[in-house]
Amino acid sequence: MNAPVITNGLSVDVEDWFQVGAFENVIDRDDWDGMSLRVEDNVLRILDLFDAADVKATFFTLGWVAKKNGPLMRRIVERGHELASHGYDHARVFTFDRKQFAGDIKLARMILEDAAGVKITGYRAPSFSIDSRTPWAYMELAEQGYAYSSSVAPIMHDHYGWPEAPRFAFKPLPWADIVEIPVTTAILGGKRVAAGGGGFFRVLPYAFSRWAIRQVNRREQRPAVFYFHPWEIDPDQPRVGHAPVKSRLRHYTNLDKMAEKLGELVHEFAWGRMDLIAAREASRAEELAA
Repeated sequence: MNAPVITNGLSVDVEDWFQVGAFENVIDRDDWDGMSLRVEDNVLRILDLFDAADVKATFFTLGWVAKKNGPLMRRIVERGHELASHGYDHARVFTFDRKQFAGDIKLARMILEDAAGVKITGYRAPSFSIDSRTPWAYMELAEQGYAYSSSVAPIMHDHYGWPEAPRFAFKPLPWADIVEIPVTTAILGGKRVAAGGGGFFRVLPYAFSRWAIRQVNRREQRPAVFYFHPWEIDPDQPRVGHAPVKSRLRHYTNLDKMAEKLGELVHEFAWGRMDLIAAREASRAEELAA
């Protein structure tokens, strides 16, 4: 008897090429308004790619982007996808105190809801920056009415990570319904490895992602959570030549191969919006141990 097909969470972190963590120390936010905007064309390409595969996804979008691209927000919703928050301008959660974080997510949500005319219930922290340093983040998200977050990378990484966090859905607050859906990791040699998309998907062979998603779906019977960015399908974007070599390697490697790999991925597995995944996973969520 065949195992049931598991619907995985497909997500896009909507930010432009100059707003990424790799360049945060070399491109000043004060200069963003003078940059060449490429996010709209890239998102439209992604919408067409998803239509071709008949899949729906969640677009975690910066408030800054939504403010400048209101019609694009409506296009995302009209084509059946979920619009969710990625904060206002990609500042990492652990750079805020609670009051500042509250203002950031409130502003982003207001802009997104005004642009698209829908309620925003999902949140993803820039650079997966909810971790052990920010115990108040979930309290603020819950108080502002968010239903779920997908803001944790349960691994160790030089830019982010909360390796002690559960690999799968958990309830971070015993008194609130909000659920956290971490980005996917797989187990290789007894250790957790990143397997949820982004730069790892671009750099590593496609066979690795296939293996990881099958492991999560077949062995653990859980949905995978995959993410990528619009700039990752844009090999013609401007080059930031004065960025550190490591940052440039992370950002530019295999941009020309990304769209083709994504096409294969979205056709091979079953995919859906993150709000639907969160609703299904909530009943199985574990409470994070104190």
